[in-house]
Amino acid sequence: MTNLAHSAFEARLNTGVLNLWYPVAPSWMVANAPVGLTRLGERIALWRDADGAVHAIEDRCPHRGARLSMGWNVGSRLACWYHGVEVDAEGRMAAVPAIGRCEAEKRARNKSYPVIERAGAIFLWFGTPGIEPEPLLLPDELNGGDWEAILCTAHWNCNYRYAAENVMDPMHGAYLHAISHSMAEGDKKAVMRARATQNGFIFEKTDQAGINFDWTEFGATGTWWQRLAIPYRKNAGPGGSFYIVGIVTPVDETSCRVFFWRCRKVQGWQRDAWKFLYRARLEGLHWDVLEQDRMILEGMLDDARDNEALYAHDAGLVRLRRLMEAEARKQVEVEAQAPVAEPA
Repeated sequence: MTNLAHSAFEARLNTGVLNLWYPVAPSWMVANAPVGLTRLGERIALWRDADGAVHAIEDRCPHRGARLSMGWNVGSRLACWYHGVEVDAEGRMAAVPAIGRCEAEKRARNKSYPVIERAGAIFLWFGTPGIEPEPLLLPDELNGGDWEAILCTAHWNCNYRYAAENVMDPMHGAYLHAISHSMAEGDKKAVMRARATQNGFIFEKTDQAGINFDWTEFGATGTWWQRLAIPYRKNAGPGGSFYIVGIVTPVDETSCRVFFWRCRKVQGWQRDAWKFLYRARLEGLHWDVLEQDRMILEGMLDDARDNEALYAHDAGLVRLRRLMEAEARKQVEVEAQAPVAEPA
């Protein structure tokens, strides 16, 4: 791989592998006013139209480059605060009010993003040119039915790969979270193994199950998700084991947005009881656990993986790294071979 190609590979790996759906914001964050955010190093403007549907386009006015998210929601368009230029959900200049009529109108100048709203979150498709969005298939715990899922999301000042690798490391639960309300039990020594699944793999302890954070799963189904289960005592309410489904979305090379859904299998009155118990007693405890993860990861240097001494318990995160690296390398190589478009 040439130096130029290697640089492109590193950039792709560190800012986010493409051709995936990523959650970019909780649903509650996008109401009437436009919202501006950065994901995978790209500035994006989000808004809802009169029917409540979410739209997402590049957060840049094609006239002078001001942020469209600082302007107004005019239904199917955003109007720039700077000069009133209106851009529609397809990225076209739909109106230039200052002159009434303009040859630039109707031309698509801004990138637009396919949007899906699911499980209390807004997902965008980040794809390479010419690649159509794949179906977004989420784990059963996020598809309603017998499951109740409550979303927790936070900004972490670390590269997204570290956040994903942290979830792929069941052994840290017995140490980092040793005083947690849900992970205080179990052995601090284990034999680990990885086994393939239909959509990814599971990394698990072979000599302990149903006691602590004993396994974690990676799945690729249009998005990259991770799942784990934490056994709960009966005094923690109905629903059996407490499941967590996580997806990490890059913001840029040094920060990310984590999305963790807390899930239990409950129906009827038990669903209401679990939601009340979670909000009243458990949510704060869960945030304490997330804060332990955040503090550890934010305290690591950006190049920490260049100076590691890994051992057998790290086989899960190594497998995840190789998968991510292979996909990033493939994408960069395909793009390098694509013909260069002639200027319009």
